[in-house]
Amino acid sequence: MQGMGQSPLFASMRGWSRKDLGGDAFAGLTLAAIAIPEQMATAHLGDLSPEAGFLAFLTGTVAFALFGASRHISVGADSTITPIFAAGLVILATSGSPHYQALAALLALMVGAAVSAAGLLRLGWVADLLSVPVTAGFLAGISIHIVVSQLPELLGLPPGSGDVFHRLAAVYGGLSDINPYSATIGAAVFAVVALCERISARIPGALIALTAATLAVVAFGLQTRGVAVLGTLPAASPGLRLPEVTFGDMRTLVPLTLLVTIVIMVQTAATTRSFGGSSASDSNDVNRDFIGVGAGSLLSGLVGAFPVNSSPPRTAISVETGGRSQVTGLLAAAIVLALTLFGTDLLKNVPQAALAGILFFVAMRILRWQTFMATLRQAPTEFLLIATTALAIVALPIEIGVAIGIGLSLLHGVWTITQARAIEFEHVPGTSIWWPPDGKPAGERIAGVLVAAFQAPLSFVNADRFRQDFHAMVGERAGSLKHVVFEASSVIDIDYTAAQTLREVIAYCRDAGITFSIARLESVRAQKALARFGIAAMLGPAGVYRSVDDAVRALTRGQDAVAVPPAANGKE
Repeated sequence: MQGMGQSPLFASMRGWSRKDLGGDAFAGLTLAAIAIPEQMATAHLGDLSPEAGFLAFLTGTVAFALFGASRHISVGADSTITPIFAAGLVILATSGSPHYQALAALLALMVGAAVSAAGLLRLGWVADLLSVPVTAGFLAGISIHIVVSQLPELLGLPPGSGDVFHRLAAVYGGLSDINPYSATIGAAVFAVVALCERISARIPGALIALTAATLAVVAFGLQTRGVAVLGTLPAASPGLRLPEVTFGDMRTLVPLTLLVTIVIMVQTAATTRSFGGSSASDSNDVNRDFIGVGAGSLLSGLVGAFPVNSSPPRTAISVETGGRSQVTGLLAAAIVLALTLFGTDLLKNVPQAALAGILFFVAMRILRWQTFMATLRQAPTEFLLIATTALAIVALPIEIGVAIGIGLSLLHGVWTITQARAIEFEHVPGTSIWWPPDGKPAGERIAGVLVAAFQAPLSFVNADRFRQDFHAMVGERAGSLKHVVFEASSVIDIDYTAAQTLREVIAYCRDAGITFSIARLESVRAQKALARFGIAAMLGPAGVYRSVDDAVRALTRGQDAVAVPPAANGKE
């Protein structure tokens, strides 16, 4: 297997050798111990069978090992996307019904195709469209959904339905009917998992707690005391098949497919970058990992399961326990497969409250408390993005809330670009550097020359601001100004609208008898845009310079610099 990394397949196992088997074996056992209860709980969260969770882990792991690039990423059922697609599917079919299961499998096929296509088209940049505050708010909203949906199970109450507020109202109305045994089991499982995690992430706290809870149910006959259990599960027989759905079902699932796809891309990119290696052989390949995760969902859909995603916590476990490659995941998958085929009878006494306790812990783990506090302290305006996104996901249908979160992230990015302003640069005495005024030391200005920069890409969203600022700066020095030098190092691109605006600013300066030059346009894309829109020809060979100093010397023929009055410093 020494040369396996050279193949288009198994890129995730490049450089693997037999000496890595020991670390992979130990990590695989640990991963299986973590994954078994987690996959059951996540399937339960989506109102699907434990077998569906096991199949999601099996197919996600095998497909990623074949087609992905990361050595460590663990793929399977994921608590981030499950509440999203479950909330969308329950609108179309009765939860847990054969049609619901078929729609989940169809969604897996559609999501898998979309994520794989994103990888083939090298759309890894799409994963950067969600800002950190919006992502934190998104996870906070998902966490609340998980807690509210599992609260009835944990308390031994009938499962609720409807939105978050209806579910909370139902729990409040049933407080007198709480089953103390179920509540104790759920709380104890949560406490054990949290304690084990605090001691060491390597301890399979969920498996320990789930096993103990199951033994308690059997030993004390808690079923007779109203504790709900999974019951007898049919032995699974994995096989490839297409779900029985219609074209109308496919069309209905398109919006949900897009939302789940974006979330998967964001989480997979973050996981790849967080757990990638530093060596050349371990370089991150986000697009290849998209293909691997997408293939996992495709295969999951074909075996009747549901969409899969990369898991940061399970990936961390694989790394921390010494996993060297995807052999770790494949060994864990083999253990899960054996349980799926021959061990389902062991699961019949698993209390549902125990799964709820595990999901409560998952909900707490995905909350980004440090991000909340740091954002509130350092960027209060962006904290509003966290709060608004979380509120939208909680108060509105979850898929609409996710869409609003994505929209807020994009709007925030666009708004940031629109806030760019033109600023006058000054010459740092004794150097060839031109810099925004900061008073350390006092800058210099060349008589008759305005050196100005616009510190953002030029596009339609800020073209009018660019025009207004340049007009104002030129107008303030009317009569004394002879040359304008546009320092363009921050301009990485110029679109059609901005190009027309730039032409108008050049014409405005020329009409006032002022020359207009561009310096330090370093972006190749922006240089090509300058030529494509005819601006380079408009300026001529003498209108574009590699440095501000070159431009100023050429325009002033060695004219001496004059000190800038202190009052002028800091002006934008």
